Amino acid sequence: MLNNIKISQTTEEVILTVNVIATINEVLEELKTRLPKLKDFYQTSTIPIRIKGRLFTDSEMEKVKKIITSQIPVEIRFDDISDLLGLHAIKKTFEVDTDISETKFIQGSLRCGRREEYSGSLVICGDVNSGAEVIAGGNIMVLGALRGVAHAGANGNTMAIISANYIDVTQVRIANLVTEIPERTNKCPICKIEKNEIIIC
Repeated sequence: MLNNIKISQTTEEVILTVNVIATINEVLEELKTRLPKLKDFYQTSTIPIRIKGRLFTDSEMEKVKKIITSQIPVEIRFDDISDLLGLHAIKKTFEVDTDISETKFIQGSLRCGRREEYSGSLVICGDVNSGAEVIAGGNIMVLGALRGVAHAGANGNTMAIISANYIDVTQVRIANLVTEIPERTNKCPICKIEKNEIIIC
């Protein structure tokens, strides 16, 4: 069933909105089935393709670009981060101690489709379910299970961390870095940046 990619169009670009919980293999397989129709459209058009929704690692971006450009010679753009707090992209990373920060508490679990954004740190008193998004300028703490999208330090702060009672997602993001999450993680893992990469401890 093809339901991980929604295609829309403006006068300036074609937009592929990718399901935030889709695996890279699901995305690539669906692209293969969708490309013939897009290829027909690009017989008479040259507008770029913008890909939004799911966060992609650098290697995943290359795979997506390769599969599209093998059939369509078109410029491909990826949304770097959400327009959190009016930011259109992370211009630079920085380090600000997040041991003490303004914190917003969310009571209860976040269901699919719900999105929480805050300039400080976020504490979710419950689960973050698949299809939900949590984006914070500071830390993210989930007292239950993290199964949705989590982006800490979304304004570029590399000192931010992500922690949960249990993490069951394919990837997390801190500042401008993304990392794949192993299938099994320790109970109460903490994700943080060390030596310019996200580690899980």
